[in-house]
Amino acid sequence: MNVIKLTQTVQKGGCAAKVAAAELRQILAQVKFPPNQSNVMVDGHLMDDAAVIKVSDDLALVQTLDFFTPIVDTPRIFGQIAAANALSDVYAMGAKPETAMAVLAFPIATMTQNTIAEVLQGAADKIGESKASFVGGHSIDDDTLKFGLSVTGYVHPKRVWSNSNAKPGDVLILTKPLGTGAATAALKRGEVTEDQIVDVLDSMSQLNNILDFITEAEAQGIHSATDVTGFGLAGHALNMARASQVTFRFRFSQIPLFQNTLTLLEKGFLTKAHRTNKEYTQDFLKFDSLSEIQKLVLFDPQTSGGLLISVDSDNANKIAKNLTDQGRVACLVGHVVALQKPSDYLVFES
Repeated sequence: MNVIKLTQTVQKGGCAAKVAAAELRQILAQVKFPPNQSNVMVDGHLMDDAAVIKVSDDLALVQTLDFFTPIVDTPRIFGQIAAANALSDVYAMGAKPETAMAVLAFPIATMTQNTIAEVLQGAADKIGESKASFVGGHSIDDDTLKFGLSVTGYVHPKRVWSNSNAKPGDVLILTKPLGTGAATAALKRGEVTEDQIVDVLDSMSQLNNILDFITEAEAQGIHSATDVTGFGLAGHALNMARASQVTFRFRFSQIPLFQNTLTLLEKGFLTKAHRTNKEYTQDFLKFDSLSEIQKLVLFDPQTSGGLLISVDSDNANKIAKNLTDQGRVACLVGHVVALQKPSDYLVFES
């Protein structure tokens, strides 16, 4: 019996299949959106991770939707990664997920029911781990497999981690290594097997549930956050810095990478998103003594990447310690300063 390699059934996989950030902004600029209701706290105009709607003085609803094509070959692992990626948008707002609904498209004629069931089981396992409920969804017959979730969560209205509230003096923390784009490009082209990139698969499958590992007081020290996905660290950091009207100064040596990230980039395992992420950010960032390969790291499209959080200096080390004590990645990768020039949103130093 032939085993289907999911990555060979699609042209683009994971978050690298996202519409390029610059093109998306151009499309959205042509749309006349209806005015928000008065209880909408966060919408999509700043490219935040999820919408936030105030329900009462003590409760806000968080809504998001995320889906993509296969990023790995094993159906159950694909389901886990897709679920973790969608749930991440809720975590990035400082919220906890409550319910999830599936968005599923697959070719009925060429893909077995067992394959689809494995994708759904992987997602169900990850939703269960998040303590959310898997409450339904929608499916269609399509040419290629696509899967993701619509997720609803809850947060206190005064504890929302919008991407527009980073403050000068904050410390920047990144909670997963970079390099999923290069690793999965190598997987698709047969350079590596899933067994050879287990560290990458485990990271993509890991929930960004950092609230479960820090104290409530420490969580209140987090001013702003985003999850790092298809636009790469540079693209998502730019959206966050621009929304907050500040400059992010990163130190590349502190940025966590997977073991083979630089090697795979040197070998040319790139995606279209490496180019479009560079084009999107190049007018708003400065480099200090970075090699061309190191620059590619910053444009590498992440699938189910970590959180980039902007936290006050009093709590940064405490949060990092609590996360690392639990076996999590939590690297202090930079800090926030006042914006000097309108275009100087990002600075990367060696």
